[in-house]
Amino acid sequence: MSIVLLQVPEVKACQTIRPKSCPYCPGETFQRWGASIKKVRDPQLREVRVYRYRCCRCHRTFRHYPQGVSRASQSMRMVKLAAICWALGMSCRNVGRLLAVLGVQLAHMSIWRDVQMQAECVRRAKQWGKVRVLGVDGAYVLGKGDKQPVLVAVDMGSGEPVALGYLNEKDPAAVQKFLEPLVQRLGVSVIVTDDLFSYKVAAGRLGLEQQVCQFHLRRWVGKALRDLRVALPEEWQSLLDEIKQLVQDLPVEGDKRLMQIYRQIPVNRKGRSEQPLTALEQLRLLAGRLSDDWSKYRVFDWQPAVPWTNNLTEQTIGRMKMRARTIRGYKSE
Repeated sequence: MSIVLLQVPEVKACQTIRPKSCPYCPGETFQRWGASIKKVRDPQLREVRVYRYRCCRCHRTFRHYPQGVSRASQSMRMVKLAAICWALGMSCRNVGRLLAVLGVQLAHMSIWRDVQMQAECVRRAKQWGKVRVLGVDGAYVLGKGDKQPVLVAVDMGSGEPVALGYLNEKDPAAVQKFLEPLVQRLGVSVIVTDDLFSYKVAAGRLGLEQQVCQFHLRRWVGKALRDLRVALPEEWQSLLDEIKQLVQDLPVEGDKRLMQIYRQIPVNRKGRSEQPLTALEQLRLLAGRLSDDWSKYRVFDWQPAVPWTNNLTEQTIGRMKMRARTIRGYKSE
């Protein structure tokens, strides 16, 4: 989990140091040009003294604010406190109620803007280096009164979120459009995903290796085998156990054995193309699919630092969903 440090700045009632440069020109000599009292929203100070200076070079005047104060009515300490309270799981309205106890009245929209400003500062300060292995997974997160499709990308080395996409993971074109700038900017060569067809298409078009999460693989294959066990004749039951063992052990030449199983199962679709597949035909297709994608299940064997599950991405999505429940759904994209 990534850690974001928000340091609460000190706020002074008066600036004792003269300005060193003019905001309009290279001038370095100034005349004091009066002072005024500015009311601020801060838990400790209610007003500060602001001096105005006149540049001796360009003859323009400007305000020189005390430490921790800007043109805004809130002090920087107040902005940081609001963002920290929100990050701890409080809604904007509850943050406003908490700050009211400290004697500061802030509207919930002001608190929302404070949070957005701090998030933008963190985003600009974060300088991403190379990310060779990227975990990608989709989720449906509560927002705008309904479940919204979100695609999450996580650095599998550090576990830090890299990007969020407002799109459906089942759309191959949208997934490719989301991943392409990340591949170019971060140098991604491997993606860790579940077994959705859209990821397979996007990885192929972008020239990426794809490691399929073993948890997702074993879950859907296990369900398929349990369903087939009920419907298959007794003489084919042993193949189910063999396929299950192959998926668990992931031998190097497991794809060859799966192709042998695929070929030994008879199929006859003449005159019944519109009828549903029989249990034996479903087993044949399952073996063929696993054989075709066998290399995608074993990338972690020959690629260093590639995990065999997508747990880091799942943890990020879990935190997003917990946050959505706390604030009764995200209010904006």
